[in-house]
Amino acid sequence: MIENLIGSILGILFVIIVLGVLAGSIKIVRQSEEGIVERLGRFHKKMSSGLNFIVPFIDRQRARLDMREKVIDFPPQPVITKDNVTMQIDTVVYFQITDSVKYVYEISNPIPAIENLTATTLRNIIGELDLDETLTSRDLVNTRLRSILDEATDKWGIKVNRVELKNIMPPRDIQEAMEKQMRAEREKRETILRADGDREAAIRRAEGNKRAAILNAEAVRQQTILHAEAEKEKLILEAQGEAAAILNVRRAMAEGIKLITKAEPDQQYLALEALKSMEHVADGKATKIILPNEMANIFGYLAGLSEAFKDIKDKDGDEEESNNDNSKPGLKKKILDPENIELENI
Repeated sequence: MIENLIGSILGILFVIIVLGVLAGSIKIVRQSEEGIVERLGRFHKKMSSGLNFIVPFIDRQRARLDMREKVIDFPPQPVITKDNVTMQIDTVVYFQITDSVKYVYEISNPIPAIENLTATTLRNIIGELDLDETLTSRDLVNTRLRSILDEATDKWGIKVNRVELKNIMPPRDIQEAMEKQMRAEREKRETILRADGDREAAIRRAEGNKRAAILNAEAVRQQTILHAEAEKEKLILEAQGEAAAILNVRRAMAEGIKLITKAEPDQQYLALEALKSMEHVADGKATKIILPNEMANIFGYLAGLSEAFKDIKDKDGDEEESNNDNSKPGLKKKILDPENIELENI
């Protein structure tokens, strides 16, 4: 009985030991992870994600690494610029393990190594720049720092994807000077903008005045043109009216001449008409009047008539004294008034 009990216990222990050994030889690696297996102290293989087996008591898992990208925020590092200004700069490094074997066997403390390498490289880069360039050249510093770190960490199986300057903290007096400079720049821009606004307003105002003056001048010009055209139309219409009146008068005169010509006037009528026309000649201020021969003959004829009228007047003088009321006043009136001379009374 006792021997059978001991044999059963030993069998159970053996099974437990075998199961423990088998469980220790099975390794499950998660996604985005890699494991390093050593056999008898030397690198044997890499375990990828999934189910992996190792030989008990011969193989050993050295490390299990996360292959995802990591970010490390390093504390501020004191740096000195080219113009001897000391400032604090803290950096952020994004890196990823690309070769797990190199990461395990090529460097013992990769994170402190990256931190120290970042600090020394940053001091070298900032030492070549002055304060203003440091504050305005973040992209340049980031690019140069990433390039140097990536080249240095490549043999460690690390890929530096990105480096950022998180904070740049100059000394307090420098910050106050920068604030004053910034305030002065803002006041300067404000003054410039206000001056530009005033200038633009003055220009717009001058352009408006110019435009108004041009429009007023155009209005005056248009008014003058319209007034001149109206005056021109008035003169044309008046001239046309006068021309029409003169034409009508000339037509009437021509018609009168035609009628007189058709009536065949005698010599006495023509002499009387010539005498009437002399009224207008005598109205002038000239002291001498030159008459044609025909007019001279007419005046000679009229002079003879005057003498005849004078003789008749002398003969009838006595009769007029005695018969004042019975005389012939119509004959005297007709003799003295040349406009009412009739041929039958002469």
